[in-house]
Amino acid sequence: MRVRMFSQAVMLVLGLALLSEGALAQTPSDAAFKALDEQAGALDRLHTVVVAVDGHRVHEFHQGGPGTSTPVNVKSLSKTVLAAITGAAIEAGVIDSLDQRLVELLGERVPMGLDPRVSDITLENLLSMQAGLERTSGENYSGWVASPNWVENALSRPFVDEPGGRMLYSTGSSHLVSAALTYGSGESTYQLAQRLLAEPLHITLPRWLQDPQGVFFGGNDMQLSPRALVEIGELYRLDGVVDGERLLPEGYVEASWTPRGRSPWTGDGYGLGWFVTTFGDTPVYYGRGYGGQALFVIPERAMTVAITSNPNPPSPGGQFQQQLNRLVARLLQAPR
Repeated sequence: MRVRMFSQAVMLVLGLALLSEGALAQTPSDAAFKALDEQAGALDRLHTVVVAVDGHRVHEFHQGGPGTSTPVNVKSLSKTVLAAITGAAIEAGVIDSLDQRLVELLGERVPMGLDPRVSDITLENLLSMQAGLERTSGENYSGWVASPNWVENALSRPFVDEPGGRMLYSTGSSHLVSAALTYGSGESTYQLAQRLLAEPLHITLPRWLQDPQGVFFGGNDMQLSPRALVEIGELYRLDGVVDGERLLPEGYVEASWTPRGRSPWTGDGYGLGWFVTTFGDTPVYYGRGYGGQALFVIPERAMTVAITSNPNPPSPGGQFQQQLNRLVARLLQAPR
């Protein structure tokens, strides 16, 4: 009942604020939100759903676990956030561009004796999971994070494709981005995230795990609230501009949502930290993390949806993600 009352109150405020008729037309009905709550409530693992339309939070659902304003571990959804941090660093002039080569940014920290193709890897290759290096995710993950130097371990793996080749989902690639940001800027990834993303968006991003050399984990274990995730989604929906200030370079969102490869598990496209799909005929862009953490941006509906779930093992896997996809797809299909 409290969730439904929240939705009705927000819709009333929207009307009083004389928002555009088009924006109001995009807001799902109270009946649609009631159906959403019933469907979400049937998923015991799911904790929260936050829906924003045209930049306004119009509905929140919460059952069990932390609430909608509490930072939680968003697991690999951190990769989407890291892509935003990288874009903000480019816009701020901290690094040059997506074409900048990894070895240039790592400098003297590049290990000796590597495959010469390492010199061809760019930031874009890493963010799009096209580094060509053997994956550190899946069955290789535990050994990688147990190694004494995560950067050296990731770079020393054999090439299984060329840089710019097929998509190879690997948290090691994301961690190399974090290392590149750190060593290329002289600031930690956490400091950059605070200065270039969290402060302008007025969100909280606590410190998170670091590797043995002190590099903040790139691509996992960031702590963000569902409401904070919505703000990041809105940053992308608004083409990188918030309150008249450009945080992401012009064209960066379009580049992020342009598929370079496809997930071998879902067939969805993958851009720069974002999966690309359609629900019906509607383009949808989303990030996802272990255990049911998800952020959806649907520009055609001016809608952003954040979902958090129990992050603890065992993971319900891809089947649970498909259930989350259906939650959002049904909301889009519901009468308004």
